[in-house]
Amino acid sequence: MTEHNIANREGATLETAATRYVEGSGIRFAFRKIGPLRGTPLVLLQHFSGNIDAWDPAVVNALAADRPVIAFGNAGVGRSTGQTPDNVAAMARDAVTFINLLGLSEVDLLGFSLGGCVAQQMAAENGRLVRKLILVGTAPKGGEEHLLAVLQDAFSKTDAPDVRLPLFFTPSSASQSAGLAFLKRAKVRTEDRDTDNGNAVTDPQAKALITWCATSDPEHALLRAITSSDPVGGPARPTRNPSFSTCCSGI
Repeated sequence: MTEHNIANREGATLETAATRYVEGSGIRFAFRKIGPLRGTPLVLLQHFSGNIDAWDPAVVNALAADRPVIAFGNAGVGRSTGQTPDNVAAMARDAVTFINLLGLSEVDLLGFSLGGCVAQQMAAENGRLVRKLILVGTAPKGGEEHLLAVLQDAFSKTDAPDVRLPLFFTPSSASQSAGLAFLKRAKVRTEDRDTDNGNAVTDPQAKALITWCATSDPEHALLRAITSSDPVGGPARPTRNPSFSTCCSGI
């Protein structure tokens, strides 16, 4: 088990936890950590255009009931400095830099949408660091040829109060109601909210997504690497129990 060396404020939630910072490799990473001090941390990797406050507090707080959970902004996202890369490999390297700066030797990853692409890259290249992997609403490399159509359809719904409603929820009244409840929860925090950096983030992220989905990997070499030997050397230590989830749709 890994112990994070920065204590949490007792009872803190995603809505109330202080935003903290750690700096290295020319990037000042913003993050929030909640849950118990001890345990293998679960690091959250966010969807396209999302920042720390785009996570659903109900989900994140529940995950943190019995383990440490860390939500952070990768390079250029939210209050984190640096430039947002236009490729998944560089995003993965930045995320590993962040984890190393926290002094963590082993983590679990939850990657949502674009974050799931980054999580796959991280697990394939850092078998000793990533213990377990959860992929939500994402795609393997080369696995989503309809991506542009999904994006265009969601952003064409100009009457939607938030693009996440057509993007992450079905048109049914029940699903849209659930979406509105999520948006309300995501706005509860009013002080020290994360920032939206606009096109400086979404343009390179869009290019990274398009490239990821258009890059052919017919033999699923990247996914196979997740359960192969550690590329750093030494005895084989595969990422254990990779979990692939399709419970959400995303970009």
